Amino acid sequence: MSNLPTKILFLGASRFALPILETLAKSDFKPAAVLTAPDKSSGRGLKPSESLIKKEAESLGIPVFQPNSLAEIEKTAKEINPDLLVLAAYGKILPQNILDLPKFGCLNVHPSLLPKYRGASPIQYSILNGDKEAGVTVMKMASKVDAGPILAQEKFILDRLDYTAPELAEILSGIGADLLLKVIPFWINGKIKLQEQDDSKATFAKILKKEDGLIDWNDSAAQIERKIRAFVPWPGTFSRLEGKIIKIISAKAIDEDTANKTGEIYLNDKENLCIKTRKGSLIIKTLQPQNGKAMDAQSYLRGNKQAIGKILE
Repeated sequence: MSNLPTKILFLGASRFALPILETLAKSDFKPAAVLTAPDKSSGRGLKPSESLIKKEAESLGIPVFQPNSLAEIEKTAKEINPDLLVLAAYGKILPQNILDLPKFGCLNVHPSLLPKYRGASPIQYSILNGDKEAGVTVMKMASKVDAGPILAQEKFILDRLDYTAPELAEILSGIGADLLLKVIPFWINGKIKLQEQDDSKATFAKILKKEDGLIDWNDSAAQIERKIRAFVPWPGTFSRLEGKIIKIISAKAIDEDTANKTGEIYLNDKENLCIKTRKGSLIIKTLQPQNGKAMDAQSYLRGNKQAIGKILE
């Protein structure tokens, strides 16, 4: 039922966008071109590091463009002259003059059940808040962030309590790829009735900053564990021990109630490295001392017995 040919311009810049690009490329809607972020300099030699999206597009034989500004995005889009623009985790807010270019408009694959969690960090906030379900929305883009009308949504029940952000992102990306492929033919043939979002129910998931990863030991162990899982790999979670940063990479909340002080490092009766919180404790699985490598708790203890009994800030 598709109204082929449809020239698609795909915009994406993170791992979440990868399965969506791959799925489109294997379908009747293989993108004519891909726009992604410019290469970043990384490592000691500050060598340019190519994005996963760029590498994948090149392997699929799709032309890749890496504009630095909205003006360059507009110029490139005009030159490509797509019928439809598809965006997934691109990291830029497109103005209306770009959104108006394709005759079928611009579709966004967003990893939340909009209007819940508009913004940059919906997956992290879903884990952080202990949600029982997550999901994906395909919407028509508007100039206001993630506020456009909805084409389709699909829920995902969080059947485990230990998802990390990368794990959940991978699942939702696959769901989003399949959902997008289902709706495109209906969309371009005018067979989808758009559903406006209820702005009064909107919540916003802000861009995460490094300082957001600081652990407050006055939170409950369950809250802190969710934060650790939500903030992998960015911004990570950390505390301070005698003024030095110590990163907490993975941990498990337990209901164990002890006489230890909030933030105190201790060993429980099973010799697990634990930290007391306001409510319950955390069993530390993996951590990273300042200027050191990530290690399991037992490896840390072998060289840092003196940490037992000290208070994390």
